[in-house]
Amino acid sequence: MRSDPYRERARAMAIEAGLDPDAKVDRPGQRPMPLWCTFRDAARKEHLAREAEVLAAGVASEPQAPQYRNSPLKIFGEHHHATIAQMRNCMSVGNAVAGVICADGHLGYAQPVGGVIAYEKQISISGVGFDIGCGNMAARLDTRFSDVENRIGTIARDIHNAISFGVGRANDERVEHELFDDEEAWRESDMGAYRAKAIAQLGTVGSGNHYVDLMRDESGLVWIGVHFGSRGLGHTSATRYLKAAGGKDGMNVPPAVIDEDSEIGRRYIAAMQLAGRYAYAGREWVVERVRQIIGGAVTDTIHNHHNYAWRENHGGRDLWVVRKGATPAFPGQRGFVGGSMGDDAVIIEGVESEEAKASLYSTIHGAGRLFGRKEAKRRFSRAEMDAWLQSRGVTLIGADLDESPMAYRRLPEVLAAHAGSVRVLHSLRPFAVVMAGANEFDPFKD
Repeated sequence: MRSDPYRERARAMAIEAGLDPDAKVDRPGQRPMPLWCTFRDAARKEHLAREAEVLAAGVASEPQAPQYRNSPLKIFGEHHHATIAQMRNCMSVGNAVAGVICADGHLGYAQPVGGVIAYEKQISISGVGFDIGCGNMAARLDTRFSDVENRIGTIARDIHNAISFGVGRANDERVEHELFDDEEAWRESDMGAYRAKAIAQLGTVGSGNHYVDLMRDESGLVWIGVHFGSRGLGHTSATRYLKAAGGKDGMNVPPAVIDEDSEIGRRYIAAMQLAGRYAYAGREWVVERVRQIIGGAVTDTIHNHHNYAWRENHGGRDLWVVRKGATPAFPGQRGFVGGSMGDDAVIIEGVESEEAKASLYSTIHGAGRLFGRKEAKRRFSRAEMDAWLQSRGVTLIGADLDESPMAYRRLPEVLAAHAGSVRVLHSLRPFAVVMAGANEFDPFKD
């Protein structure tokens, strides 16, 4: 069996804390674990912070134009120093004008999730990431919670049967969309070879933290909320252009930053925009399919990407603003931000303020992880997760311990850090959550 690379340091941390690393920690519904395991995540973050220091030394040896050195970084909330180090390393590469870490931020691949960077005449493939166009859509129905309260379980099962959850799945229902007839977009992105798979996958949700939620607002009206991105199309596009740009896949690696007017830059931007349109189309189809199951009519919608790059003007300068796990929040712009399973979600609206300007008009996209997926599975039990959801009155189909609510921050706490730049319009209480299960199979090799 492969040895745990963080075991020895975690054991040392336990001893430094005056604890017996081999003492047993009880876990409801699971075998006890040695106490040192509770220090494993801290040992991992310490290791990543050291990696970031080594990377910083290497980045410092690469010349960056003087006008982009030491560009301002606005930090919301409290973060592990490894997250901040990762972000500073990102901003030490290319034409970085300004950066932001939102309050739900945490370590990500090459750039922190919750990290925002504005570039001049450049774009970061690493910053946008592999799930291009991942985002949230919420739709309010004229249906009241009292009208569906007695059939929540049936509705949730019908959603799970109608929508394809899991990595790489194909939709059982073929979806027609004008996007597939846009020959120029497929040609400019050089992604035409993937079109057949993209057609088959449109309307599938995926796995991980991707979901379909049913919620109710203060007035008792039902909302549908969905979270997923561009599926295999976006992942394949990102993989292709990251490789073409000579970028690396990993946590502490330099970001792959490319010029907007280069051949690869133009191709990548076309691929990103195609994947973004595809993600919008997929979320719209899923919301409509769920609406058909519930009944009623849509009376309002909010729809945003949070893994994307936008051409924006800030301080009189045209910039590419790369948001990885961050919601655009310009004054008057609304966003849907989900909490973890069982926590209230919110509909927010951006406001004008100096804080909003410093945030590059960006805010959180969720509650933000406290523990990585492997750590969550090691630390928590299904019994604990089920008890949490039961206490909140949430019906759950699918999901695994990596998505346990205990693995996340609490949404009100991270939202409070952005109180000067956004306001809450609605709080949405979930009553049903449908996600991919622990053993969902991936028939595609994207």
